[in-house]
Amino acid sequence: MTTATTTSGPSLGRPLRRVDGRPKTTGRARYTSDVTLPGLLHAVLVGARIAAGRLTSVDATEALAAEGVVAVFSHENLPRIAAQPPLLPSLIGGPAPGETFFPMQDTTVHYQGQYVGMVIADSYERALHASRLIRFGYRETEAVTVLDQVRDRTFEPESIFGGLAPGRMARGDIATALDRAEVTLDLTYTLGANHQNPMETSATTAYWEAGRLILFDGTQGPAATQHTVSALLGVPHADIQVNSHYVGGSFGAKASIWHHSTLAAMAARELDRPVRLALTREQMFTGCGHREEQEQRVTLGADRAGRLTALRHHKLSPTSHYDDWAEPSLQAAAMLYPCDAYEGVYRLARVNTMTPTFMRCPGEASGLFALESAMDELAERIGVDPLELRLRNYAETDPLSEKPWSSKGLRECYERGAELIDWRRRSRPPVRDGHQLIGLGMATAAYPIVPPGSAQRARARVFADGSAVIQAGTSEFGTGATTAMAQVAADALGLPVERVRFEGGDTDQPNTSSSVGSMGAAYTGSAVHNAAVALRDQLIARAVADADSPLHGAAPDDVVAAGGRLSLRDRPEAFDSYAQLLGRAHQPDAEAPGSWGPVTQDSPYAMLTFGAHFAEVAVDADLGLIRARRLVGVFAPGRVLNARTAQSQLMGGMLWGMGQALLERTYMDSTAGRWANVSLGDYLVPVNADTPRVDVELVEVTDTEVNPLGVKGVGEIGQAGTAAAIANAVHHATGRRVRHLPITLEDML
Repeated sequence: MTTATTTSGPSLGRPLRRVDGRPKTTGRARYTSDVTLPGLLHAVLVGARIAAGRLTSVDATEALAAEGVVAVFSHENLPRIAAQPPLLPSLIGGPAPGETFFPMQDTTVHYQGQYVGMVIADSYERALHASRLIRFGYRETEAVTVLDQVRDRTFEPESIFGGLAPGRMARGDIATALDRAEVTLDLTYTLGANHQNPMETSATTAYWEAGRLILFDGTQGPAATQHTVSALLGVPHADIQVNSHYVGGSFGAKASIWHHSTLAAMAARELDRPVRLALTREQMFTGCGHREEQEQRVTLGADRAGRLTALRHHKLSPTSHYDDWAEPSLQAAAMLYPCDAYEGVYRLARVNTMTPTFMRCPGEASGLFALESAMDELAERIGVDPLELRLRNYAETDPLSEKPWSSKGLRECYERGAELIDWRRRSRPPVRDGHQLIGLGMATAAYPIVPPGSAQRARARVFADGSAVIQAGTSEFGTGATTAMAQVAADALGLPVERVRFEGGDTDQPNTSSSVGSMGAAYTGSAVHNAAVALRDQLIARAVADADSPLHGAAPDDVVAAGGRLSLRDRPEAFDSYAQLLGRAHQPDAEAPGSWGPVTQDSPYAMLTFGAHFAEVAVDADLGLIRARRLVGVFAPGRVLNARTAQSQLMGGMLWGMGQALLERTYMDSTAGRWANVSLGDYLVPVNADTPRVDVELVEVTDTEVNPLGVKGVGEIGQAGTAAAIANAVHHATGRRVRHLPITLEDML
């Protein structure tokens, strides 16, 4: 059980230090792979060496004879799954498999690295050694793995992203609008595939006790693991408990539920012993999905002043042989700027890869690179400042639905960001700093808000000593959720925050949906808030009905909770504490549940989180080396639960966007059908030496529509648009327009 306590003072919004910081930095935090159990066995997975074809034989003789080996599983002896649940995003609730294929059920090989064997031994080293002794026979067929191999075999899906987004969106007559436009641009942008690469590789420890499955799983959604494993194994939910106390990062890799969780449970059941299964770094590239390679074609139509009249945005990307998955790159982009006609279309091509998945800022990180680069090109075409162009196309209402925004604040983000980076310099010719060419760029940031598809639940309890505990099944994977939830509960209960602790990461606690898509604080926070408010109101009702209470006979609406006590709004000297109230009743505690959702009604408001990115880059005129000198991000994310963790999330997103712009790409060897750079030595990510000055500021907006707390989220918006701002700055510095990511020094030479 993850337990969190906090420091003293007024709570909500304060920049409190994360309560999980000390356990993590002192080594007291225990992750999934740290769980030790009597008789623990270790599992190692074996991946297919071909990208397409069939298994013809499996010879495990040498592996089974190796010292310490307990079992070897393959399609020949692994139990069959009970049912394959559909592909549904984990924020909906219910099962959330990463793909609708389960390995080792037949002889078909869909992609290189697909699990074809599993070795169980009494130590990890012995299992790893034995995994190299299995001899697999293959009948290989021709594999296709990149878009250039399948351009003649594309199709338009009915929906993408697990059914959450339509395959096509349109309004107006796009052909006529483009034909009549005074200015048109037809541009194509390409992005390489990316992998999430959290520090902690995915892992599961499983054991069975009296017919009940206990899983320790590194996941963004303990309940999603429970639902998915329940469906795959045919085991009732009540007979599965999932613990996810500390998770060493995810960035989408642990948002869906991948095969290793169920495989560990299968092995533990077959052998009647605890089993730990931890993926290697290389297996993280073939076992937990990725952001897909993609090509986006943006066609803009505008009048001579730059006001858009038409926007056509098409995306082409590869998916697996069995799922229609694409990240929703067109959704927020379609809502940014008003125009008479719009057409957004996804096209897919089936290749020999696993199903792509969530990766930080799914959809907007790629879609806004294309759209915001195209807006910059339009600004150059008509000779207007890029920021001025966006202001001329400012959407006062949602262009798709024509509904008013629940809140916006984008104009203020533009103004403050321009002030911080001194955008006036952009109107002058680019300057040099020695050998460095200096450029400025900007882009709009936006990220959608998804209401919950299932009930989010929490439980609040106050004890007779005046302390409180709040429980919800969410996991702590580095966002500071345990700290923020204690702050939410303390605020609602009127308690000093050091008197509140948060317990999470366990499906035996009230369940919440997975913390994905920037909705963790909104989903769990709203349930925590409602539970704490329900408990506070329960205790107020008890106090005004208690003849021995100084509040007896008062109207409940006249009672406020603050400083650990209940008092009359107009006579604060008349008060009763939680401890006194429960003590008189000889009651050790009081508790109340709380929930929020599902939200099924159509809101009268459109909802997006908005922000603005500004970047300053330096490009070496001789070597072509690109360095980000400064990043500025100004955002309007609604209510902020903890200023320190919010700033950390936003800064992390901006630096991730810098990596997307200048470093990150997974290269596919199309001849061998495999990823070529499957290590952190070869897959480039930013390090401290790459980090520029980063300025993050928040614009206050009040939003009473999104959820009870008014929280819009900060986990993704920091990356949405960063790559475009950097690409636009590179163009300003050098005059070279690069329409692919990442931008490398070769592009400058």
